[in-house]
Amino acid sequence: MDLTKIKDLIKLMEDHDLTAFELEDSGYKVRLEKGGNQEQIVAAPQPVITEEKGPEKIIAEDTEEISAPMVGTFYNSPSPDADAYVKVGDSVDEGTVVCIIEAMKVMNQIKADKSGVIQRILVEDATPVEYGQGLFVIA
Repeated sequence: MDLTKIKDLIKLMEDHDLTAFELEDSGYKVRLEKGGNQEQIVAAPQPVITEEKGPEKIIAEDTEEISAPMVGTFYNSPSPDADAYVKVGDSVDEGTVVCIIEAMKVMNQIKADKSGVIQRILVEDATPVEYGQGLFVIA
């Protein structure tokens, strides 16, 4: 196959807008592929999704938080029908049990790390808590 026939095949591809062509003739096999002017498909830009954050907690200077020492489920009483360990306004001493956090089916008593008065309870009963999440505000 001579160069003229190959040029004719290239022209034929261009005239008919072909991207690939293969010919086998008299013991010759020719495969032509067009690759330089392919359309590039670009994805449309995706909108940026930002998490909406609630208002930050404001804690008075003379108060501290009792935080969750582990990940688990917060319970404010030893059983569903029992009274809560502490309520807002209750006085607690350092070491007083203030709640339970269930982690891996084990009930862990959480104790106050300082003496004071419970100002706020930051978590609903029977809800999941994260490590370091505030449970109570104490003054």
